[in-house]
Amino acid sequence: FCLSLLSQKAGENSHDSTDKCVRILPSPMDRQFRVPDSPETLSEVVIDSTPHTRTLNAVTKGKGQWETIVLAYKTLGVVFGGLVTSPLYVFPSMPLKSPTKDDYLGIYSIMFWTLTLIGVVKYAFICIKADDHGEGGTFALYSLLCRNLNIGILSPKRVNSNLSVSYSILHEGIETQSSLGKFFEKSIVSRRILLFISMLGMCMLIGDGILTPAISVLSAMDGVRSRFPSVSKSMVEAFSAVVLVVLFLLQKFGTSRVSFMFSPIMAAWTLSTPLIGIYSVIHYYPSVFKALSPQYIFYFFRRNGKEGWLLLGGTVLCITGSEAMFADLGHFDRCSIQIAFLFTIYPSLVLTYAGQTAYLIKNPNNHGDGFYKFIPTKIYWPIFIVATLAAIVASQSLISATFSVIKQSVVQDYFPQVKVVHTSRCKEGVVVSLVMLITTILLTLVMIIIWRTPTALVALYFIVFFLLEGIYVSAVFTKILEGGWIPFVISCILAFIMFGWFYGRQRKLEYEMTHKITPDRLGMLLAEPNVQRVPGLCFFYTNIQDGLTPVLAQYIENMKSFHKVTVFTTLRYLLVPKVASHERILIKRMGLKGIYGCVVQYGYADSLDLEGDDFVGQITKTLLVHIKNSSCYLRDSQEIEEEISNLEDASSAGVVHIRGKTRFHIGKNCHKFDRIMLSFYEVLHNNCRSALPALGVPLTQRIEVGMLYEA
Repeated sequence: FCLSLLSQKAGENSHDSTDKCVRILPSPMDRQFRVPDSPETLSEVVIDSTPHTRTLNAVTKGKGQWETIVLAYKTLGVVFGGLVTSPLYVFPSMPLKSPTKDDYLGIYSIMFWTLTLIGVVKYAFICIKADDHGEGGTFALYSLLCRNLNIGILSPKRVNSNLSVSYSILHEGIETQSSLGKFFEKSIVSRRILLFISMLGMCMLIGDGILTPAISVLSAMDGVRSRFPSVSKSMVEAFSAVVLVVLFLLQKFGTSRVSFMFSPIMAAWTLSTPLIGIYSVIHYYPSVFKALSPQYIFYFFRRNGKEGWLLLGGTVLCITGSEAMFADLGHFDRCSIQIAFLFTIYPSLVLTYAGQTAYLIKNPNNHGDGFYKFIPTKIYWPIFIVATLAAIVASQSLISATFSVIKQSVVQDYFPQVKVVHTSRCKEGVVVSLVMLITTILLTLVMIIIWRTPTALVALYFIVFFLLEGIYVSAVFTKILEGGWIPFVISCILAFIMFGWFYGRQRKLEYEMTHKITPDRLGMLLAEPNVQRVPGLCFFYTNIQDGLTPVLAQYIENMKSFHKVTVFTTLRYLLVPKVASHERILIKRMGLKGIYGCVVQYGYADSLDLEGDDFVGQITKTLLVHIKNSSCYLRDSQEIEEEISNLEDASSAGVVHIRGKTRFHIGKNCHKFDRIMLSFYEVLHNNCRSALPALGVPLTQRIEVGMLYEA
């Protein structure tokens, strides 16, 4: 009953926040902006969150149940690989000592209820409905909270801007703020903690994605040694490395093609292992399903005590990859993921683990190879081939999720620019359990602040899952010294990189806002007798929208020239996954002849690559439309024709792209913390990619203007 209430409440609020169109309210400067091929002003622009702005989500909406089933089939190759192949390494990862029948029944009961509570209740029914306009994952939860709270710690691209999306769209659906929401708005410490938790959750998912491929493939390949003991472990490891290299090379073909290639393999695995499980149950121990009663969990811990608690570090691996169900939501849709999990993955795992448990009850000392030993001899090699291929596919689920979260963090300025083209068995449990716990915390905040779920249901959700996952976390932390430190350290390093980058970007923005160039100041600079207007079209890139970058003054004072047509361009991140193509480019006048402002908008799930024409062509086209539709601001048609002619002449004369290459001057007066963080930021900044290559700007058309910012 409680589950149905939570699910219903989540569905109602999720529908309200993801399926409606939100109208932007204009600021005074917004009224000057136009969208391409439309005479409407920005006050009439609608950010459409309907599925046509998504990727694979668009396949299922409005096309019937058959398309949904086909898409659910495709999820097998991308989303559930890590989860459904967990039987390969769960039992071998447990340090069992002379296990008894009751021990195995208790372990199976723990795994069944873990899959049921975390897999079915948490992810399939509740978590999956907390999407951010179709995108999932811990950072999507953070973005969802940001859009409903007046939180100041966000990407610098939306701070102090007259062109920012109005408060009504960023805080949609919230008429009266909750007391917890008000607390976050007032407390800078709580906002920083929330940001850090989100960063840590993202980094742990990345760390999990780094290790899962190796663990899955090695576990499958190890089956060769069961039939050929003479094969060395190093040989298995070498062959596994080759397989992993090929797997990562396949990523360039994209999610859709990869899922199409991998789904038949996962379908074969998902259907074959439960059949073997049913056979083992009948053949070895038909009464195994009595362990579905939670009393066997109680008996297990009463009998084993601390040793039973330590075994949780192995049983937690049965839920490995469940976070990908939520993180990969942007690649598929909610319904297809739910269908695939509830009707194929979950039954398959329950039956497979039942079969393994039944076999081990009769063969208690074979747990070190708990999967391959329970396969009947006659079908060993066919299953070995399927298992090997399935393990390869298992790597794909968290690889896809890793690519998604890195892409989101890059476009939100929480990670340096990188190019994103859309160890033992017990070590990954550390990050698996922690990322689930972080998701529980963030989802609890979503329930309270956004969904306004009744307090009793929120308390029920938080107590159950925080207690369950907290116990798992406490158990897997005992693995830190045994090798579990590897994914944890990877996650911490990535979190430090994210925080250092974000801190540096914030400090740089503060300097630019303090020393910004106003239009009046620009007019004074251009009025200097030694400054000439030269032919050509210039795109001058600036990070701030309420004013112009201080690099501009440095450029004019040194070059003593300024292009006749100059477009100050800002790449603007919005707190939405996708921005429609016709809303991508916004143009305004700067009040000076031949000088315009341009904002290129994109969401965190968008690519910076503009569709269709090249970058310059699309902006020029938008600018022409703006000039033609702004006759009310001009005296006559002759002036319009003159402005159009000037733009065309400037485009013919040549195009140049100017951006600042700014550095911090870290003086002796800087605090030690600033000295460390800003120095680290400079190292990151010196080694990251520019956003200009992603826009297709040729190297020969780029000019960088150096400037030191006082830290």
